[in-house]
Amino acid sequence: MKITLPKFLRIGWLPFTLIALMGIAFIVAMIRYTFGIGAISDLSYSYPWGFWISFDLFTGVVISSGGFLMAGTVYILRIKEFEPLLRPSVLTAFLGYIMVAVALLVDLGQPLRIWYMMIHWNGTSVLLEIGICVMLYLTVLAIEFAPVALEGFKLQKLAHLIHKFIMPFVILGVVLSTLHQSSLGSLLLIQPAKLHPLWWTPILPIMFFTSAISVGMAMIIFESSLSSRYFQRGLETHLLAKVAKGLPVALTIYGLLKFSELAVAGELGYLFTSGTMSVLFWAEILIGVITPIIWFSIKKNRESANGLLTGAVIVLVGLIFNRFNVSWFAVKHPDPLFYMPTFMSNVKYFPTLPEVAVSIGIFSAGILAFGLAAKYLPVFEDEHHAAHAGD
Repeated sequence: MKITLPKFLRIGWLPFTLIALMGIAFIVAMIRYTFGIGAISDLSYSYPWGFWISFDLFTGVVISSGGFLMAGTVYILRIKEFEPLLRPSVLTAFLGYIMVAVALLVDLGQPLRIWYMMIHWNGTSVLLEIGICVMLYLTVLAIEFAPVALEGFKLQKLAHLIHKFIMPFVILGVVLSTLHQSSLGSLLLIQPAKLHPLWWTPILPIMFFTSAISVGMAMIIFESSLSSRYFQRGLETHLLAKVAKGLPVALTIYGLLKFSELAVAGELGYLFTSGTMSVLFWAEILIGVITPIIWFSIKKNRESANGLLTGAVIVLVGLIFNRFNVSWFAVKHPDPLFYMPTFMSNVKYFPTLPEVAVSIGIFSAGILAFGLAAKYLPVFEDEHHAAHAGD
């Protein structure tokens, strides 16, 4: 019997590259589970957080924020014109949270005990709230995406039934996402003496949530642009232009909060006197805030496919850089030689190739899963209408 690969898997070199990267990550993960986390990473008691937390957790969560933004816009605010962007955004968020969960299973010292927090509550830990919110929101995203999967299997009646009662889940999802997007900032409030003053602030939860809104809008543009090019389908430029128009507003609010807090705290002097930290801070602000504000303020950039994609990439790079700064680069660690906490002093840690391979493999799995879902399920609006053509 001749076996024919799905068309998606026969388009170019990308799918096979993704599968190869996934295979490498799987082998590395098996080595980790067999011989322990020390066999593949350079993490230690002095440096328990590294590339995985910054990339997989802090970055993975924030790039999934487009789901709650679009669900809230369409279902709660009832702005139906954005409906074509809803399903791809929910799918992106759903896969993003799955990737975060898988990455945590590799990062945790005892991955089989990930469920222990549900029976051994630590009421003083922000991680408890984050864990509960993430698990519940992942469930909500599964429910929100369920009608798409059911339509793909020609179960329109069941899909319609779920859709009929979906509003409470959307509201719950927006609340949960708001809570844990901000709680990632709350998680860092316990280290005012470890996180550099350019990043530590008592309003970190507000800063995290505000930046998540900007990243969510950029991710909606990024995902729509790439899927349009790869799947050779039309780009909703008129809708994405409206999303892009809101980005300068969101980024301006974020920037004003950032500098206003530094001014109120009397810490503006650190902007130019902190050496490497000053360079990292200004790189983050210039790339992730000032440049996209100027870029998306130009109408021509908002209304062209290349302009939209370029601007979205700039926002994502800049604000993801912020997550690396606040969770890794700007955090003090005990110096292994002098046992003195100094910024950027612990040169002993550097992400190993296996650490990076695991993250790349998980990310590749997410891309492949999105492609397969987009191929076989009515993820996009035109396919959604086609599925209901016979109703």
